[in-house]
Amino acid sequence: MRAAVTGATGFVGVPLCNELKRSGWEVTVLARNAASAEQALGSGYDIISWTPANEIPHEALRGVDTVINLAGESINGRWTEKRKKRILESRTSVTRRLVEAIGRMDNPPQALINASAIGYYGPRGDEKLCEDEHHGSDFQARVCKAWEEEAFKAERFGTWVVTIRIGVVLGDGGALSRMIIPFKMFAGGPVGNGKQWFSWVHRDDLIGIIKFAAQNHSLRGPVNATAPEPVTMGEFSKILGKVLNRPSWLPVPGFVLKAGLGEMSDMLLNGQRVIPRKALDAGYEFKYGSAEEALRNILG
Repeated sequence: MRAAVTGATGFVGVPLCNELKRSGWEVTVLARNAASAEQALGSGYDIISWTPANEIPHEALRGVDTVINLAGESINGRWTEKRKKRILESRTSVTRRLVEAIGRMDNPPQALINASAIGYYGPRGDEKLCEDEHHGSDFQARVCKAWEEEAFKAERFGTWVVTIRIGVVLGDGGALSRMIIPFKMFAGGPVGNGKQWFSWVHRDDLIGIIKFAAQNHSLRGPVNATAPEPVTMGEFSKILGKVLNRPSWLPVPGFVLKAGLGEMSDMLLNGQRVIPRKALDAGYEFKYGSAEEALRNILG
């Protein structure tokens, strides 16, 4: 089996590529900087230099069974109008290029597994959200909708498509490394009022779901990549304090986040209660079903 991966040098991409390689897959990496990609990933990968401004080289997808697209500009930081445009275009342009390349193949890849996010649903309060729910109308939802629409165009070439709607990924580094800083200073607490839902997934389970989707052709369309037990932000904060043996007493007021992050603060103050129904129904078994299990594994 051979996979072609974009976004391979990121927080999820590096361990995903390593896991695919350990599992016997051959992996082609499409990267802006081949030398940097080799430094991040190590040896044993077929690395092809490519930028989204250009067509994908024909040889990049030759013999590929599954394309895994994780590319996209980071959403961290203040969302200016210029930044929002880059966030949208970085996702849709890469996906569009991949679909164009698939369309030029005599023997196109069997599957395109494309990243998306639970922001697709928009703010929904306490509503339980499975994959058949409608999309929201805020910026995140519009980005995810456009991103997925580009991916599903690959179906016209006989490639089956899975869009992985990813929750907050917990692992060594990433968002968690920033969340634990105030706890280590004995000043940790929930963001906002703590009542908003926090749908998370351990990085190992996200990688597991991606692999599972690549190997199970019955799993198609949108797939929620979140743990089966979402928690509120207040509950997550208490669990994190417990695992770190630190108090969780000092909430971060919403107006402080809005002042510092602008529109991006909505992502933290308005959560979604997401259920991974399709993955569970298809038989995927989560390694880390509860937030405490996940945090103890990551933080020791």
